[in-house]
Amino acid sequence: MIRAYARVKQAAALANARLGLLPRAWARAIVWAANRVAEGTVPDAAVLDAFQAGAGTPIHMNVNEVIANLANERLGGRRGRWVPIHPNNHVNLAQSSNDVTPTAIRLMALELLPALHGELRELERALARLARRERAVVKVGRTHLQDAVPITYGQVFAGWAEAIRAADGALRTTEAELRVVGLGGTAVGTGLTAHPRFRVLVIRELSRITGLRLRPAPSTVTATWSLRPLVACSGALRGLAVDLGKICFDLRLLASGPAAGLGELILPEVEPGSSIMPGKVNPSVAEAVQMVCFQVSGNDHAIALAAGAGELELNVMTPLVATNLAESLELLTRATRLLRTRCIAGLRVDRARVRALLARSHAEATALSPYLGYDVTAEVVKQAQARSTTIPDVVLAHGLMAPAALARLLTPRALTGPRATDRALRRRVQASPAYQAFRATFLR
Repeated sequence: MIRAYARVKQAAALANARLGLLPRAWARAIVWAANRVAEGTVPDAAVLDAFQAGAGTPIHMNVNEVIANLANERLGGRRGRWVPIHPNNHVNLAQSSNDVTPTAIRLMALELLPALHGELRELERALARLARRERAVVKVGRTHLQDAVPITYGQVFAGWAEAIRAADGALRTTEAELRVVGLGGTAVGTGLTAHPRFRVLVIRELSRITGLRLRPAPSTVTATWSLRPLVACSGALRGLAVDLGKICFDLRLLASGPAAGLGELILPEVEPGSSIMPGKVNPSVAEAVQMVCFQVSGNDHAIALAAGAGELELNVMTPLVATNLAESLELLTRATRLLRTRCIAGLRVDRARVRALLARSHAEATALSPYLGYDVTAEVVKQAQARSTTIPDVVLAHGLMAPAALARLLTPRALTGPRATDRALRRRVQASPAYQAFRATFLR
């Protein structure tokens, strides 16, 4: 935020100099001073907490005063005298906290987003590699935490990769609105105290300085009080956090046990899992990332409340929006990197465990429903469960289907994708005496 404020000050000084409203020597001094602030070479330039008086006026004036002091020293003046450059009259010329702060928040978000985009791309690629590696591993699918139809780990990991890609795309969509700024609207969006050409010139200079394609807001009045673009960005971060958190929960669940849980995934060990139980391995990274996701969701809720708390021509809650949005962006960037490098990169599938659980489940029964019908298939499942045996054993014991046809239908890979029903086989099965006898005996 401090860097973003300083960039606005550079752009404003250059625009005002071009308009003849600021001596060029003074403008050069302001640009030099603002650049020092932006580059972080001024120790303790910002002395205020993120939570402060409304509209960001305290931190804005903090920046104005630091820049004025530095510029005056460069011109031979003394710190704290405001001669020849005054923080309000010159550094803040044609500006207000009410148009500078919302602009600075947008610049801050646009500066932080590329790092997150980069981490999301890397995580997507890591998941895609996992999907290719495990494409042939068929597992028990689960819905309602109960056994469901089979799915491959390749499909699971590819689904996670797509979720990350989609979340990244949603974030990119919000960037177009973040590039629309209300700078030049001054206090309430009317542009009072600003030259008629200032708005266009300052945004042009700011675009050049930051390398961002910024555009003037269609209505500077709206841009002064509406924080909707920032809410949209935060909402996209929350959407990412929701899916990322769900992936981490799945990682924990699939790695649970290992002996008394699902135990299908083996996560890399990053720390001793217990202070009292030797050899215990906890899903530490997934837990940490889930906590980040909860924090981001909380930040988003606070941002939404703040954005709706503006009154009349101004929203005074911008400091809260700024600090929460920055925290969400930085937390998700670090958490995504942590998940990729310390968890996904070393993740292994326990294929023997996956095969054993698949063999014990009755998930393949759904594939028989188009041929046996729902009711008969349900009875087959009940008998398999009651006898602690398999679905094929029950089907063959009652002669409901020929062994070759049954084997073809229950091939593990055939159970993980769409397949047209063999209508001729269905007619033969349902017309057979064994099928009719089964129905007469068990489905009265």
